[in-house]
Amino acid sequence: MSNLADLSDPFEVIAPVGPATPLVLSSPHSGSYYPVDLIEASSLSKTALRRSEDCYVDELFSAAKFTGVPMIRALYPRAYLDLNREPYELDPEMFTGPLPDFVNSASPRVAAGLGTIARIVANQKEIYARKLTWAEVETRVNRLYKPYHQTLRRLVNAARDQFGYCVLIDCHSMPSAGLPTGKGIKDSVDVVLGDRNGLSCSSIVTEEAERILGGLGYSTIRNNPYAGGFTTQSYGEPETGIHALQIEINRSLYIDETSLNRRPGFAKLKDDLRVFLETLSAYAGDARKALAYQRLSAE
Repeated sequence: MSNLADLSDPFEVIAPVGPATPLVLSSPHSGSYYPVDLIEASSLSKTALRRSEDCYVDELFSAAKFTGVPMIRALYPRAYLDLNREPYELDPEMFTGPLPDFVNSASPRVAAGLGTIARIVANQKEIYARKLTWAEVETRVNRLYKPYHQTLRRLVNAARDQFGYCVLIDCHSMPSAGLPTGKGIKDSVDVVLGDRNGLSCSSIVTEEAERILGGLGYSTIRNNPYAGGFTTQSYGEPETGIHALQIEINRSLYIDETSLNRRPGFAKLKDDLRVFLETLSAYAGDARKALAYQRLSAE
């Protein structure tokens, strides 16, 4: 049985209070409302389920509303439904009966146990103690996934209609283990910027984001190991004036990765991300000719 009625809305749009900018923020993995049907169907505790959560990312970027940037944030968790996937990337082994032909069961995300409805949490533990039904899939997709992306698309299109272009920042966090090390990186990278190797976002936006973060003291790397997910792939179309950049923040900068409690560096990171948004917004506002839909920029 689904308990989606527990929350009246599956997401929240935080509108800016100041003058608008071409930026839009999406936080698809920071939801922390764990519905009863997930808890009852799972073999894991809520604490264990939270290992897949991008804890507090929406809070880290909460200054967006004061910098002219709207933000859409999920309220339900990634362990319940992953909004940064195709709507139907599913593992047939998780379900009681055959799945429709349109389901993508061959994606690498499904093979890794991290489809639209994930099989495992980040520490490789199985989420479910029973098989799910197709009705449960449809409920989650129809009530959570489709409204989220319909609303995100409206926000992106509204920014492009107003400015001639939009810069969508898809906000995430990443575990510190297994991150690259190397020249200019002390222990591991602080931020990974993903633009699908230049396909989803103009290089000048990625370069400016890298410059701003570097000036704030953060080590950055591009597209390794996170080049971007469904959001950057499906929204990022630089030739039409929509630029999508994924940002992954090292969790060890701001939380204890075991307890998930905030660390002393949380407040500083939050302040720095406000500066990041202010500076990137100003840059994007000045870069209209390079970022706008080409037909518009030729008029």
